[in-house]
Amino acid sequence: MEYQYLFTRLQVRGPHYPGVPLGPDNEPRLKDQHGHSRLLGYFADAQLGPIYLGWLGSLSILCGFIAFEIIGLNMLASVNWNPIEFIRLLPWLALEPPGPQWGLRIPPLNQGGWWLAAGFFLTASILLWAARVWRRAAALGLGQHTFWAFMAAIWLYLVLGFIRPIAMGSWSEAVPFGIFPHLDWTAAFSIRYGNLFYNPFHALSIVFLYGSTLLFAMHGATILAVGRFGGEREVEMTLDRSTAAERAGIFWRWTMGFNATYESIHRWAWWFAILTPITGGIGILLTGTVVDNWYLWAVEKRFAPAYPAVWPISADPSIAR
Repeated sequence: MEYQYLFTRLQVRGPHYPGVPLGPDNEPRLKDQHGHSRLLGYFADAQLGPIYLGWLGSLSILCGFIAFEIIGLNMLASVNWNPIEFIRLLPWLALEPPGPQWGLRIPPLNQGGWWLAAGFFLTASILLWAARVWRRAAALGLGQHTFWAFMAAIWLYLVLGFIRPIAMGSWSEAVPFGIFPHLDWTAAFSIRYGNLFYNPFHALSIVFLYGSTLLFAMHGATILAVGRFGGEREVEMTLDRSTAAERAGIFWRWTMGFNATYESIHRWAWWFAILTPITGGIGILLTGTVVDNWYLWAVEKRFAPAYPAVWPISADPSIAR
């Protein structure tokens, strides 16, 4: 079957498939709860269920729900329990970390203790889900590539809310919970430490971010382009090239100058994607602990030009006595 135009979307729908049998160490799946969704079929497989959570997944959802409730109820309390104001001001509401006077101590609940509690349960939820990803992959005989990709994102999360605040000696260095408040924190963080644009690990993170989006987009486009030749059977093309793989390869050589294979393109994209949060986390961790002003560091390393000497000359307050 040929793709007649760019947005053609085929939805293959067959008999409900309950999945491979699980080993004796697994909890049973929920029985007879399945169906199909055409809407979901536009984004993923149209089949719904069977659902498997197990004790790791159940604990993860429970901890995530507790964290969500702590954050939400604190935001609701900040607008005097007014639901209309809560909805209207939701993008600006926040659950702030403890103030700098508390250091790494545990403050009262209304002075940052709720932030610590929410962070504990949210972190537990994320780590439990990561353990679930590992166990589900092992149960199905898969590699652990998804687990390590998830851990790369968790690394950045832990640097922002746990590792760097401990290294700085204060929970106040952590990120608040909230939509616009966490964006405001990011802007203030960059200004305070001399502009993160001069942080080389921030630059690497952006390179990998843009690079991974480009690689994924080009790979997806290439596979769709050779779909009429069976190019979507990527595992088969990895082991035994067909006309789809040959056409995709010559197209890449014509347009890009080199050819990524059906197997190597996934490794390229995977590495580019996980290096985005890994390098970003390194850059955040070095900020304030090793480098106090990224602009002055860049000037010293001849990475950025110094301010021009204009009259009257004003001394840099960060280096003035």
